[in-house]
Amino acid sequence: MLIFQYCNKSFLPAPIGVIIFKFFLFKAMQGLVLPVLAISVVLFDGGILAQQSGNNIEIFGKERIQNTREGSVVHQFAEGLALRDAIKSGLLTGGQDIIYWQIATGKFSTPYNQKELTSNYIHDSIPLIWAVTHADTLGVFSDRLQKGYLFTWFESPVNTIALLEATGHTRTFINGMPHEGDQYDSAPTLIPFQLRQGVNEFIYTSGKFGKVAAKIIIPRKEIQFTDRDMTLPSVIRGERADKWGALRLINASEKQLTGLTIRCVLETGETLTYPADPVIPMTVRKVKFKIPQPLRTIRGDKISASVFLEDHAGNLIDQITIQLNIYNERQIHERTFISNIDGSVQYYSVVPSSNYSQGQALILSLHGESVEATNQARAYKPKDWAHIVTPTNRRPFGFNWEEWGRLDAMEVLDDFRRLFPTDTARTYLTGHCMGGHGTWFLGATYPGLWAAIAPAAGYPDITNYRHSGVDTLFTHNPHYKTIYRSALAGRTLDLVANFVQSGIYVLHGDADLVVPVDQSRMMRNQLGAFHSNFSYYEYPGGTHWYGDPTIDHPPLFDFLRYNSIPPAANINHIDFTTTSPGVSSTNYWIGINQQLSQYRHSRVRAIYQNDTIRINTTNVAHFTLFNSLLQPSVVPVVFIDNQRFALFAAGDVHFRRQNGRWSLSGMLHLMEKHPGRYGGFKLAFTNNMMFVYATAGTPEENQWYENKARFDAETFLHRANGSIDIIPDTLFSTNRYLERNVIIYGNAENNLAWSKLLENSPVQVYKNGIDFDGRFFESSRMGTFFIYPRGDSQTALVGVVAGTGTEGMKATYSNDYFSGITGFPDLLIFDVDWIRDGPDGLLISGFFGNDWGVRSGDFVVVPNTSAGNGNHSD
Repeated sequence: MLIFQYCNKSFLPAPIGVIIFKFFLFKAMQGLVLPVLAISVVLFDGGILAQQSGNNIEIFGKERIQNTREGSVVHQFAEGLALRDAIKSGLLTGGQDIIYWQIATGKFSTPYNQKELTSNYIHDSIPLIWAVTHADTLGVFSDRLQKGYLFTWFESPVNTIALLEATGHTRTFINGMPHEGDQYDSAPTLIPFQLRQGVNEFIYTSGKFGKVAAKIIIPRKEIQFTDRDMTLPSVIRGERADKWGALRLINASEKQLTGLTIRCVLETGETLTYPADPVIPMTVRKVKFKIPQPLRTIRGDKISASVFLEDHAGNLIDQITIQLNIYNERQIHERTFISNIDGSVQYYSVVPSSNYSQGQALILSLHGESVEATNQARAYKPKDWAHIVTPTNRRPFGFNWEEWGRLDAMEVLDDFRRLFPTDTARTYLTGHCMGGHGTWFLGATYPGLWAAIAPAAGYPDITNYRHSGVDTLFTHNPHYKTIYRSALAGRTLDLVANFVQSGIYVLHGDADLVVPVDQSRMMRNQLGAFHSNFSYYEYPGGTHWYGDPTIDHPPLFDFLRYNSIPPAANINHIDFTTTSPGVSSTNYWIGINQQLSQYRHSRVRAIYQNDTIRINTTNVAHFTLFNSLLQPSVVPVVFIDNQRFALFAAGDVHFRRQNGRWSLSGMLHLMEKHPGRYGGFKLAFTNNMMFVYATAGTPEENQWYENKARFDAETFLHRANGSIDIIPDTLFSTNRYLERNVIIYGNAENNLAWSKLLENSPVQVYKNGIDFDGRFFESSRMGTFFIYPRGDSQTALVGVVAGTGTEGMKATYSNDYFSGITGFPDLLIFDVDWIRDGPDGLLISGFFGNDWGVRSGDFVVVPNTSAGNGNHSD
């Protein structure tokens, strides 16, 4: 029963209350500032009946409706139900989710106070019980929500489109549909959703800090810009190039936004128009636009610009005013570029050299957790011999400088070098805290790129740092070993031999309570056994951050300056280990192209001496000897694992291992796995990716897959500052979207793009089961994630998010693949129970072979079954 709180605590009759509420809701939708009634709901053991005071807005002018730029707040959640200590951390696999498992399997029912879950996956002796909880005066729920759920509700008398603004949570389920959260409590989400007549249910999974706040906004416009989370460049005096910016565009409508343009007009009159990125219904997307460079000198330190969203006829839809900072070319500033990961606009900050002559050194500096790149840059004083460049890791928390954070660092390195040619022999890497981890990780992953590295207050391996002995946890279930292997690239300590090529300066405060100095002492002990060019310093009394000298430490920069990368022709000894050629493949004059066993360490040790090259390999199926870089004085004799090869020319040469023997080979066939197109599943989310969702299924299937694509895009926006093209399968064409990675949401029966991209895939997904290389697994409860090459490209990939029946479809809801820690091999097939049980719910996991085949691959299949003739052990 719906009732409204009146200022004297009496109650309006329900029908009158509905009429009044509709009036105020209508006025709020028109953007008018009006008093509004709070909703009260009564909750007893039988269900939703106990009083909820809402945001206590009363109707006689004592308080007025709260406004945001995006609209009017009609409800702030103040009372809910908490299910405490109910989420199981998943380590390398993501969390386990008992509540969404209930939703996916049809077992969820609306909770009430003291309701106990009958399905308890924590421990039989520890009951899971919903209990009433209240927000504080700021609207924040924080009562023991770590590893817990928060349930809230809102009863609406009308159907309308609203925005959920929420923060502090990892995910939200709005009326059963998953949406992204704000787990770091750093930037509230704005999620358009259908506020339906009657009771609307919201379930939040807790984030890092165990607190959640949420409110409902009626948008002022269906389509509008928001000034939250802008990505903007600096205007540099004297430069003439136009620059990229990005703004969030809210589409709180059921219309697909296409054919729009964004016009940017500086206060000085310069104008640029650019086609707006398409936006699917009920979505917020960060759209790019071009910013003109002022044609005359601006005296101040800021310039304003108006940004207009217009339709194809030039009619105004919305506009917003932005401010751009103006700097001289030698001042610290921000630059933007278009990322090849997803076509989004990203930024980085630059501390220009005070010398600014040609051939300067380049120092890549990686920020710590929660730190913006712009703040990292401003902790440095300019150097007279090097530019300092600070990438973003895609966000202040980002990906621990792994996965998409790793790719962001490499893109920034390339973009800055494109603008300002630097001395590549003097390229350095440093960083603090999480950036110190990034320095260890990128230093070991790309050993040939850095003359020297300098981690400050860093930890080498994030998983073992947070969870000591993680490798011992993956023993009872063979699928865990596959998961562990697919996350092996992050095990920096396994790559410690790669450090021998770079100088290393280790800096750590000896009073650091955030990252214990034991992490650096451990590395000092390891490096001391074999490294001849490292320096170690503990800052006396230094806490985790003791001012700018925490990173701007003069002896550290002196150490960097006096190191340089020798020419490849001067390198006589290489010891290179990689976890995957898809992550790192080359080191000076050796390139590892394929592995015998996927995502296990591959190692090449090579010595060039007296016109002889001796090479020893571990887990290498194909590699290249780049004689063009080595520049031997005569054609060398090559010994590979004691096999002798007399070469006839000094050009680059390729070798393939088959049946335990090496042979000379041509270049790798690009339809096979190669460094530019490898697994696992996460690498599908690169290469200007796009999402294609199913429309040929039932209404429930179509709605779910569209929302799943939207949810993944929300997550990549929030965690990676991303912006992804999403289209229905009816609009997909291979010719129109050449050479791009495509993520298919749906199966062979309901996604029309499947036959265009996956006709030859050894894995086929139908409504009643999955065909795994000729073996059919019948079930309506199975979901799958896998990666496969596009047959019309030598570089592009297809990612698949698909399920069988309704339960199998919903089994794919989680997107823990958007993490810098989790492990996802080439293929996972799982029962819906994996939502609750984690890897214990996996049915098949593993890696395709180098020919992208199952029989040449390495898969773990559910007990007492087999699949093909491949290696199904481990």
